[in-house]
Amino acid sequence: MASPMRSLLTDPARYLQSFRLFLEKSTEHQSMREFMEKQLPTLIASIGNGKSTINILSVGGGAGEIDLLILSKVQARYPGVTINNDVIEPSADQVLKYKERVAETSNLENIKFTWHEETAYEYESRMNAEKKSKKWDFIHMIQMLYYVKDIPATIRYFHSLLEAQAKLLIILVSGTSGWETLWKKYGSSFPLNDLCTYISSADLRRMLDSAGLKYQFYELPSHMDITSCFTEGNKDGELLLDFLTETREFSKTAPPELKRQVMEELKKPECSEKRDGKVLFNNNLGVIVIEP
Repeated sequence: MASPMRSLLTDPARYLQSFRLFLEKSTEHQSMREFMEKQLPTLIASIGNGKSTINILSVGGGAGEIDLLILSKVQARYPGVTINNDVIEPSADQVLKYKERVAETSNLENIKFTWHEETAYEYESRMNAEKKSKKWDFIHMIQMLYYVKDIPATIRYFHSLLEAQAKLLIILVSGTSGWETLWKKYGSSFPLNDLCTYISSADLRRMLDSAGLKYQFYELPSHMDITSCFTEGNKDGELLLDFLTETREFSKTAPPELKRQVMEELKKPECSEKRDGKVLFNNNLGVIVIEP
């Protein structure tokens, strides 16, 4: 009998709903913001040296929350310099949110935004077809490598677009996170199909090492409150379970035994810790900064 389990990505509206709830219930953006405040200024200190224009490429820019923070740090380092910020983002809904956010933000006068409503692979194919290979001073891929078909090829391509002083910044879930435990154990039971691949910063580092690329690594502590997942029928809990398993309506469609095992796993110390009556899932992030 065919499994009724479907990838969450087959329902883009529900995916976005669960993703936004995840951001609300986790310290994901808080952790990234702290990194951008403390570490990013040093990392971008020489990307624009001697340049009148700085070119930045955001791959999977989402609704732009983190992008605008990155841009503010580049502006602080290179005041008055023109910045071209190109955004690759396949979700029309996210692009719309990004544009609204830009419209509501001040001090963006010297930044020119260009949105490409397409996937990273579509962008690469289009550039190759147009025989273009524009170089960039800073490229970032934040929490998006799960959605590309060929991860090493994608990294190779964007790495080839770096200028001499540029950096490629990638953020993924860490190899020490609850995601790693959950997905290494149950990933094969979830309906991933070809829309999503599980990869952690540990996997990525192995790829980069075998490709001989130089990089710096940072670990960011983060957690997500998944307490609601343990209340049967709780709407938020169901959405978070969907997000954790990348499965649409996981609690309704998963075989009972799989659901029982996943719920047990989520409570284990390898995945979560109990604090003040809450279950906090380990959402640690890995940041990898690749040299040209």
